[in-house]
Amino acid sequence: MFNTKSKNLHFAHFDIAGFSYWEECMVINQLKIGDEVQLVREENNKFDPYAVAIMFDGYKLGYIPRTNNEQFCALMDQGHSNIFEARIQRITPDSHMEHQVSVIVYLKKA
Repeated sequence: MFNTKSKNLHFAHFDIAGFSYWEECMVINQLKIGDEVQLVREENNKFDPYAVAIMFDGYKLGYIPRTNNEQFCALMDQGHSNIFEARIQRITPDSHMEHQVSVIVYLKKA
């Protein structure tokens, strides 16, 4: 059943891609479930034209996986970046580096 009391709607959830290549070691011990992260469009990314970075407190954690990023990119490129609320959903430091942190993204209700 759909929860109409929730202020936001679930849009996507995923593990952070490239987590082991960026600044995870600087912040892994600071992250908590529920922490808000920012989604930042990287239009000039030479590896992925649909790249959307995930930032926390000024640190790049990685990216939205390529399997999910085209939807985000399309909305962000049309000026709808403010409709997303992204939060840390899971932290498993003993997992493989690419599966240590997952994010859940909500669409904010108007």
